[in-house]
Amino acid sequence: MLEKLEDVVSRFAEVERLLTDPYLINDLKKFKELNREYKELSYIAKAYQELRQVKAHLGQSKDIIANEQDEELRDMAKAEVSELEPRVLSLENDLKQLLIPKDPEDGKNVIMEIRAGTGGDEACLFAGDLNRMYQRYCERKGWKYEVNDFTPGPSGGFREIIATVIGEDVYGHLKFESGVHRVQRVPTTETQGRVHTSAATVIALPEVEDFEVDLKESDIRKETFCSSGPGGQSVNTTYSAVRLTHIPTGIVVSMQDEKSQIKNMEKALRNLRAKIYDLEMSRRESEQSAIRKTLVSSGDRSAKIRTYNFPQSRISEHRIGLTLYNLPTILEGALDEIIEPLRIEENTNKLTEGIN
Repeated sequence: MLEKLEDVVSRFAEVERLLTDPYLINDLKKFKELNREYKELSYIAKAYQELRQVKAHLGQSKDIIANEQDEELRDMAKAEVSELEPRVLSLENDLKQLLIPKDPEDGKNVIMEIRAGTGGDEACLFAGDLNRMYQRYCERKGWKYEVNDFTPGPSGGFREIIATVIGEDVYGHLKFESGVHRVQRVPTTETQGRVHTSAATVIALPEVEDFEVDLKESDIRKETFCSSGPGGQSVNTTYSAVRLTHIPTGIVVSMQDEKSQIKNMEKALRNLRAKIYDLEMSRRESEQSAIRKTLVSSGDRSAKIRTYNFPQSRISEHRIGLTLYNLPTILEGALDEIIEPLRIEENTNKLTEGIN
């Protein structure tokens, strides 16, 4: 590990030097890549520097215990050793985690899609609850949650809602949300108090930058139509809504969030790139014979990943066997209580597989 850490520190110094090159401003793509790498390496370099300082202090304290005649100084050194040794172990563990190669997608923004599944009107209401939960979570993380398009449910909630989440390490957190979310509760329309089970599907896609997917204008069919909004606002005033069809793949996206057709076009293209990228990634993964499978990254979106039980205030994360009895808190955005154990599980599996 020490050899790898020395390599990291050396690379960190090199990236720091490259970022001072005045000619780099002419290559925006390279500048972004180096900035991202500098940020990631800085965490490791800082932790390694702290580890070296703590180890040096620990060595001095042990030297005092071995050679000092003054009992008071020896006792002080022993106290320091008892504090520093656990700190060394903690820092070494932190560095092991930091040295695990990050998924290159983790730092990207996310296109999030929430769709009502089985359960009729209740599934639409649950999709609305999930949307609100993710909005609250993003507020806690300091991320921006932008709704791109939605189809309301007949009794509230949403049949479908698509949003963009913008912030730091967004996909590294929200990728664990992809899958089928199940709810067990008494619907408002239930007169006999029976618990019903409904479901909604969540898909989190990494947002794709322009240079990653080459969209040819000749491959896109563009249609415009009048936007429709809640409460009859901004309805049929201008042809600002946009529908794009990618002819080679058949992927269709629509956007009506903005009053400006240009802005809707920009958002639609962003969403289209993400969908094409996800399709291509899925194709590549299906061609690989040895895909690493873990509890949290199998990509199996058909499996029920989580159950929200309202009568018992229970939430069950099935992939890691986690059960919590604070459902209202989770629905208010305290999702890190579930996502952090999933991230730890993923890193533990990587370490077990020898990916370090």
